[in-house]
Amino acid sequence: MPTCGFFADQPVECTLLRTLEPCPRPRASPNFQFYLEKGFNFLRNELTCKSSMNLSDILSTEQIVVDLNAVDRWQAIDELIDCLVSTGKLKAADRSAIVSVVRKRESSMSTGIGFGIGIPHASTDLLHEVVGALGRSKEGVNFEALDNQPVNLIVLFLVPQGQFQKHLHTLANIAKLLHRREFRKALEDSPNAAEMYRIIRTESISK
Repeated sequence: MPTCGFFADQPVECTLLRTLEPCPRPRASPNFQFYLEKGFNFLRNELTCKSSMNLSDILSTEQIVVDLNAVDRWQAIDELIDCLVSTGKLKAADRSAIVSVVRKRESSMSTGIGFGIGIPHASTDLLHEVVGALGRSKEGVNFEALDNQPVNLIVLFLVPQGQFQKHLHTLANIAKLLHRREFRKALEDSPNAAEMYRIIRTESISK
């Protein structure tokens, strides 16, 4: 079975499901909930998250979009990248190139990993540090997710070129945190970005 990684040759879903023998096509499986749970259990039990960052480390209040206007994953990616440009985390001159690399990754397979979660990600030599943004959609975004459900919480995760192995555990931490139903519900019900970040910081520190 080929080795899969979050930033290597295959997207996040392959890591979530790579413990399966054989790995089924998710949409064709009547037991898809089981496969998603098994993938998340792999993240929880098999990855040792030493010296890794957490979601609060890569976000700030200004990097949270409380009400996304996007209706599909491409618009959501554009909106989150625009947020990072407006906050000075990305250079305006680099916007098009970064949009392109994220879209290229996303085109290989949707990073909508189920449970209303999307984690579009990419590595690029235009960055010198990890950068992230969080978007919330109350209506739900069509992310062509693995479970065919709309996505309400989207974390854009960008990493400097050549550092994907170092930050594999960071992405695993983010996926594990978002997998918690009560955490997602708290974010979905929060009145503003400041409260969303407070919840993220509290939960990240406590784990």
